[in-house]
Amino acid sequence: MAHEPQHAEQHFHDPANIVNPEHAEHHIVSPLEYSFVFGTLLLCTVLTVFAATLDLGVFNPVIALAIASFKGVIVILFFMHVKYQSNLIKMTVGAGFFTFLVLITMTLSDYMSRAWGLW
Repeated sequence: MAHEPQHAEQHFHDPANIVNPEHAEHHIVSPLEYSFVFGTLLLCTVLTVFAATLDLGVFNPVIALAIASFKGVIVILFFMHVKYQSNLIKMTVGAGFFTFLVLITMTLSDYMSRAWGLW
């Protein structure tokens, strides 16, 4: 009778680290990259202030939300380090952001349809 090990462990290579994502290698972001992100966010803030001074009619909230959404994506990608995570985490964050966009679209369509002919 052959002797078989009672507790055979499975060892396999998991390059995407799906099994234990908490043991993933951490990505170190350079101060230069954070400076570029900071500059981008400051530029978008200046753009938001400039867009608020323009009279674009019904497009003022659309432009403001577009700029705010872009700034939100920058924060999510770099400050929350989603850019360096697995595809599963990227998909989960993307689904949440897509849900946010659907809710904003529904809100704006309701807002724009309430006063037909008054704007």
